[in-house]
Amino acid sequence: MKNNQVKKNTLLPEQLLTRKTKLVSSRSQANYSPGLYELSFNNSGFLRLLYNSSDSSSYWVPSRSSGHLYNNSKIAVLNAIGNFSSSDNFTFMSADYGAVLHRRLTLDYDGNLRLYSWEEEGQTWVVSWQAFQIPCWIPGGCGANSFCSYVIGSGRKCSCSPGYKMKNRSNWADGCEPEVYISCTEMPKSELGFVLLSHVDFFGYDFTIFPNYTFDQCSNQCLTACDCKAFQYRGDSKCYLKTRLLNGIRSPNLWGDIYLKLPKSKILSDANPLEEFSLICSSDRTLQSGKKGTMKFMFWFASGVGGLEIFSIIVVWCLIIKTQKSLRVYKQANDRAAIGFRKFTYTELKKATKSFTEEIGRANQGEDEFLAEVSIIGRINHMNLIEMWGYCVEGKHRILVYEYMEHGSLAKNLSSKALDWEKRFKIVVGTAKGLAYLHEDCLDWILHCDVKPQNILLDSNYQPKVADFGLSKLQNRGVFMNSSFSKIRGTRGYMAPDWVVNLPITSKVDVYSYGIVVLEMVTGVGPLGHKRLVTWVREIIDPLLEGKYDVGMMETLVEIALQCVEEDKDERPTMSRVVEMLLGREKDS
Repeated sequence: MKNNQVKKNTLLPEQLLTRKTKLVSSRSQANYSPGLYELSFNNSGFLRLLYNSSDSSSYWVPSRSSGHLYNNSKIAVLNAIGNFSSSDNFTFMSADYGAVLHRRLTLDYDGNLRLYSWEEEGQTWVVSWQAFQIPCWIPGGCGANSFCSYVIGSGRKCSCSPGYKMKNRSNWADGCEPEVYISCTEMPKSELGFVLLSHVDFFGYDFTIFPNYTFDQCSNQCLTACDCKAFQYRGDSKCYLKTRLLNGIRSPNLWGDIYLKLPKSKILSDANPLEEFSLICSSDRTLQSGKKGTMKFMFWFASGVGGLEIFSIIVVWCLIIKTQKSLRVYKQANDRAAIGFRKFTYTELKKATKSFTEEIGRANQGEDEFLAEVSIIGRINHMNLIEMWGYCVEGKHRILVYEYMEHGSLAKNLSSKALDWEKRFKIVVGTAKGLAYLHEDCLDWILHCDVKPQNILLDSNYQPKVADFGLSKLQNRGVFMNSSFSKIRGTRGYMAPDWVVNLPITSKVDVYSYGIVVLEMVTGVGPLGHKRLVTWVREIIDPLLEGKYDVGMMETLVEIALQCVEEDKDERPTMSRVVEMLLGREKDS
């Protein structure tokens, strides 16, 4: 059997993971046939976890600080003392690093990559490292028509959506199936209704998006559309129709509600259909109903035992209320921790930044736009995309807390001699990789809509990270044209002509903006309008480079940039194709 056909889920110390090998998860805990998750190197030489569904997608690309523009080696190894290292510069150490133990790195059936160490005393395998602390962010774990909840200490919990039942009692990955099928030809709209799922979303399968819709318009669209399974309605008057209920997650940090389409007969036949699926009951309602029962009890009890007992019960009741409040606060804190970033207070951030003495960016956003940006950043994971640590929503204040980028923005550095040819090429490639991930590899495809030097940040090694997702747009999987934009987005000079002539908006608007940024990096001149800048680029190379650059690679870079800024969007390459051309030219040089 050839190496690239080997289906194994475990890597032992000193065994090599190479371009010809990969780890493949088992189907379930009891079924060891090949599953849907894979650990392997991608075409650019970076380790990634891949979910092999009908729409395959990378959901974990761990390398965040690689100094390499590409990786030809494609090799990774685990040693006996608990260190894992890969040729893309990704490395980690086990919690018990240093001890010589029996170890195994396993891609488990749930899609999580875990390092296990053998514990002699208990005669068992214990987890000493894992890729995901929050398993709900792994796609496909709970299967279709279900959603995942995570409680610290209890782990992942899968639940069928109302009106659905578990398909295979031994494996949640098979998901849930409808208890009652909706017939578009035999069942009129009057016989259909909706069940509310608060703080739930199903990522990646929006059929279409309607801006500026009322709730009634949104629900009517879903009732009319035969293949609409549910819709999401948010406070920004946006209506999202769902054709498939996949990658379901339930979390207090999700904004917007899901309304699940079901026959009214099914909704009415279920006693309290929302009870199992509600996250947090209203504190006022909880205390009010509790008070009624307690006061009735206290009245009758007081008639028999007198004032002393009444006093005792009041004390106990106060303690119960205080305990319940503490538990709610504790639960909410754990839920915030589970989502992966922290909610800061304005006072904390003011103190940490010395009253915001150095402003690095400002955007006039409403709360909905701001929370949308937080939500988008929370879904992405790539070394060339900014990592968010937390946020603040307090009164009129809207603040994002990013990882610290030592060299600031590309715009700030373009006017200095710090960016030599090697650094500029690294920035060009890294930015292309980040945009390619947004467009094609992440769970929800995303258009950035405002690619410019101010939104490309540089770390201590001048590794670029694309930032500022305030104008971003989630793109429907499998749908490459989106005309649902309610307004023009972007910055003058970097915007594609597609916006002006009212063409369908696709990922090619980001490709155009990227091309303008590359031309600016080559010439050192800001965008002067497409035609003028294209004329200039053939004559002027940024004098700050002082003639120190590879002529052949510079020609390739200009050629790629000119392809990106073609007037006809169909003539522009995709960002993944741009990455291939850049890495191919670098490899040949």
